[in-house]
Amino acid sequence: MFDPKDLYELADDASELPDPVLLYHFDGFVDAGGAGRLALGHLLAELEHRVVATFDVDRLLDYRSRRPIMTFDTDRWVECENPELAVHAAKDSTGTQFLVMSGPEPDREWELFTKAVSDLVARLKVSKLVTMHGIPMAVPHTRPLGITMHASRPELINAQTSAFGRVQVPGSVAALLELRLGAQGNDALGYAVHVPHYLAQAEYPTAAVTALEAVTRGTGLVFPTESLREAARRTNTEIEEQIQASAELSTAIKGLEQQYDAFAEGTERENLMAETTPMPTGDELAAQFERFLAERDDE
Repeated sequence: MFDPKDLYELADDASELPDPVLLYHFDGFVDAGGAGRLALGHLLAELEHRVVATFDVDRLLDYRSRRPIMTFDTDRWVECENPELAVHAAKDSTGTQFLVMSGPEPDREWELFTKAVSDLVARLKVSKLVTMHGIPMAVPHTRPLGITMHASRPELINAQTSAFGRVQVPGSVAALLELRLGAQGNDALGYAVHVPHYLAQAEYPTAAVTALEAVTRGTGLVFPTESLREAARRTNTEIEEQIQASAELSTAIKGLEQQYDAFAEGTERENLMAETTPMPTGDELAAQFERFLAERDDE
């Protein structure tokens, strides 16, 4: 039997944390707009932090599926950007300590990795686990972004109703952690931010802001977000400029706005499908954006 403790190394001062919340996100699974990656990346960039645990990526990653970047200089190799999957300790704007676990999603040994995280959660006395990511939805960027919440106990999300029924989707380590640790009695919850499908492949800071706001409501942690909000304002301005320059895009966005507003007002789904404005699919709208951006590059 493999020992899950062999998968990670714990820092000597890790036990000093007072029942922290653990925020986590792994690169590699669906993350429309980079919502989860941008959110946790922003926290690590803005806040002082220290590493309290590191995982053995040599055992967890398939290097041939995502090769690390190496630098060749003239006649020799001089650098290799080794991937890191680690847990960092930081303090929010009020001085409350919390943890951030981030890095590439493991390619192998998911169950053993889950047991390793469970062991870490017990040793660090984690009070709650929280994950976040973005999912593409047929919504316009001109309206507030929605969120689908999920948790190991309904009480953690105030038993909020969901737009989804029972579905089967490809799994992820983040979801497996919530499932396994929740079954063990840990509090675990997640936020899936609804990102406009035509922006799913781009970095969309507004989605990261929405994710962090949800984390604040769910945990009480307070984060500095002004620089992230400024990046969101710049991005939205650029998006508006692109849309205003294309009649085709403007028409498509107006159609999405009509659909969103009608749904928000409680209109029956049959009436939504009867809109006179033809609705493009996500692929069609994304393709329109790509063509428009290519034309701008050519100019």
